[in-house]
Amino acid sequence: MSEKELVHKEQIRVLVADDHPVVREGLACIIEDSKDMLVAGVAANGHEAVELFSQYKPDITLMDLRMPQMEGVEAITLIRQQSANARIIVLTTYDSDEDIYRALRAGAMAYLLKDTSRQELLNTIRAVHAGQKRISPEMALKLVERLNSPELSAREVEVLRLIVAGKSNSEIGTTLYITEGTVKTHVKTILKKLEASDRTSAATTALKRGLVRLD
Repeated sequence: MSEKELVHKEQIRVLVADDHPVVREGLACIIEDSKDMLVAGVAANGHEAVELFSQYKPDITLMDLRMPQMEGVEAITLIRQQSANARIIVLTTYDSDEDIYRALRAGAMAYLLKDTSRQELLNTIRAVHAGQKRISPEMALKLVERLNSPELSAREVEVLRLIVAGKSNSEIGTTLYITEGTVKTHVKTILKKLEASDRTSAATTALKRGLVRLD
């Protein structure tokens, strides 16, 4: 094995997945400037991330959460199905407790915001490559709050999403093919679980926690 091949073998191979070209290029430059790392591949969406992971088997995958075609959490899930030992770091602008919970539950080993420092990003890549998990105290607190919150059922999330969209109970019933009485029961349960006083409060809480998004 040549000296060049040996150096490459010892470097941490990183797959970058982000739908913003400037962010991808910036991350690639940061990684390539670090002597112990190299860019294994670059993906513009979750679907590409899964394909490139399968092709290149990187040591670390940097994964954005909001991407077209396939979002980050789904991509993480599929990658982990390919390789239970896949080491994935979420790098996102979103810090809601639901986003953190879903990403870590899917198998991410670290959760970083895009305003993190260059050095913190590199340190996290090295730590995760060494088998460590990384989450800031602020993120950990949000995760604890999420774990201590009552779980909404899939149907309740559907109803909540329509509440956020401004639909009436009658309109929700028509959309979901359930009676208005059933909708009222779901709304009552949702308010209780979210500790919300009314529909507006529930919608605000849902958006803040990342339970529902305005697309």
